[in-house]
Order: sequence, then structure tokens, then C-alpha cells
Amino acid sequence: MSRQLASKWLKTAALLKYPVAAVHIPQTMAFNSRNLLHMLSRYGMVYIKPIVGGGGYGVIRVSTSGGNYRYTHMKVTRTFTSYGQMYRSLVRIKVRRRYLIQQGIHLATIQGRPVDYRVKVVKTERGWVFRSMVGRLARPGLCVTNLSKGGTMLQGRRALGLSLPHISTRHKRREMRSLTLTCTQIMERQFPGVGQLGFDYGLDHSGKIWILEVNTRPQ
Repeated sequence: MSRQLASKWLKTAALLKYPVAAVHIPQTMAFNSRNLLHMLSRYGMVYIKPIVGGGGYGVIRVSTSGGNYRYTHMKVTRTFTSYGQMYRSLVRIKVRRRYLIQQGIHLATIQGRPVDYRVKVVKTERGWVFRSMVGRLARPGLCVTNLSKGGTMLQGRRALGLSLPHISTRHKRREMRSLTLTCTQIMERQFPGVGQLGFDYGLDHSGKIWILEVNTRPQ
């Protein structure tokens, strides 16, 4: 039986111990009013996510510009003229779970729709092997790419070619595989017994790879 870990916080904290992985992790903080205001002031856009949960459930994008504050939940965007108003509304609509705040990454897009990547590995008698590397294209109008929320699955190399045509697809796939193997070793060291892992990667417009999430029960 493969070990499973539900907490995004525990998995992120494990990877942050290792500089080779930490440089790929967006800044992450516990959700509260002070931390959210700090992150918005620094990055302009963040995501808040339930610490336990998957499939894009409960994920909300929060941003600020021109003195206004806004959040997007599914296809609904609300705009506020003060941080206090926005925060009070946000607390009312988020799911009743503990949340974290993650630095927002402006993902490379295909026809204006963000795309990210799921790389899945499993442990066999021969060691860890790759099972898949696919792109996930967000449903029009949504900021989450999860297939359960209407996202479209694409072949990994096709998604890379369409979203980052100025970057070598072969090189970037090799880089993702290398990072996956490094992080898999870290996860197995930190959490003995894991037998399958799904790494969710986002690539920004420069092609930098960001580790958005690690799943121990990838679909």
C-alpha cells in the first residue's frame, strides 16, 4: 500500500529543505489577513488553496491593481475598493478548511488559457519509472486547469510547443524529468513508503519551471 499525504503544507515544507527544489517553489504562507496583504503587496497576484483537498476544489485567485482588490472563484470575479471589504467577502465564500497562500505564477498560455503539467511517477521493482507527462489546459474563463473542472488534457510536448514556441521542447521536457527525479528522491527520503507521485508544474513565460503541488494519489 502506497503511503498517502493529504497536507499540501507538509509536502511543500519537505521540498523547501533542499535548495535544489526550493528555487522552484512559489513563496507559500499560512492564510490570514496579514499574510495575504503582504503577499499581494509583493506579488500583485496570489492563489489561496485548501491545505487538504484536490481537483482544484476551493482554489481562489486574489489580485490587486490600481488600488482595487479582486478575487476570482470559478468564473465569478468580484472587485472591491478596499482590502478590508475584499477580505471579509473572501472569508465568507471560501470553503471551511485551513488554507495556504501561494505566490501567483503567470503561466504560459495557449490562446489566452493557462496551461500546466502533470508528471506522474510510480515505484516498481526496478525503481521509480515515469508513467506520464501531460499538459492540462484550463477551460475558457477559468484560472484552474484541473480536468475535473473542465480542463483539457494535451500531450506534454504539444502543450509546450504551443505555449512556449520560442523554447526547446526537448530541453524543457528533459529538465522536467530531471527535476521530477530529484524531488522524488527527496519525497521518498522524507516520507518513506510513498509509491506514486504526481508533480504539478507550471511554466512562466520565460520557461522557468515552478512546482505548484505534489500529489501522493495522482489521478
